[in-house]
Amino acid sequence: MSVLPSMIEIVRDNWLLLLVGQYPNGPLGGIAATLILSVLGIALAFPLSVVMALASLSPWRALRWPVMAMVYVTRGVPLLLIILWVYFVLPLLIGRSVPAFATMLVTLVGYEAAFLSEIVRAGIQALPTGQMDAARALGHSRLGAMRYVILPQALFNMIPSILSQFVSTIKETTLGYIINVPELTFAAGQINNRLLTKPFEVYFILAISYFVVCWTLTQAINMVERRITMRRTRDLAVSALTAIPASASGG
Repeated sequence: MSVLPSMIEIVRDNWLLLLVGQYPNGPLGGIAATLILSVLGIALAFPLSVVMALASLSPWRALRWPVMAMVYVTRGVPLLLIILWVYFVLPLLIGRSVPAFATMLVTLVGYEAAFLSEIVRAGIQALPTGQMDAARALGHSRLGAMRYVILPQALFNMIPSILSQFVSTIKETTLGYIINVPELTFAAGQINNRLLTKPFEVYFILAISYFVVCWTLTQAINMVERRITMRRTRDLAVSALTAIPASASGG
């Protein structure tokens, strides 16, 4: 049997396993578990990353140094090793076993928070320093200026980068396979173990599945980035037009 008909047959016989795992007769898995794990990882990591970014920009060393050390260590250590650390250490800390899905989620939250915090920090530092000075001149405290003036602008500019990190998170969930998280790669492994004779076809289907999901999200990111660029251009044009009468009247 040629490769293409064999792949079609594998998808036809196992599409439900690839989509939702063994659900409802078992844990939710497949593409559904991969996306849920990625969304929860980014959603929970984001507020933590904002706090970490603000701490890394703090003038107080007691806040800045521990956060920066955590970010550098997390970014410098392979995710696989962090997964194993959490998998073996977390049950010892809380005194009971932790489900594989929860272990992977905790790992992703900490790991993605370190990367997102650098994105947030860069977004804040990219804004003109006059933004903070103007907010302070209007009576805002430093924290109030950051909350109402700086962060809204920085976060809007960072949307494409945050979405790109989400795509990376989807690919990182594949490492949950080593602790038996029932995500898409785990589902493909189950199919391969059952068939035994078609590993190329099974894992080629897996590669195509990840490519389709990530490519679709990448196109959505590009569309969002284009809209942000158009809005910036429009705002600059409006600012320029409003500045012309003011300069003319001043002359």
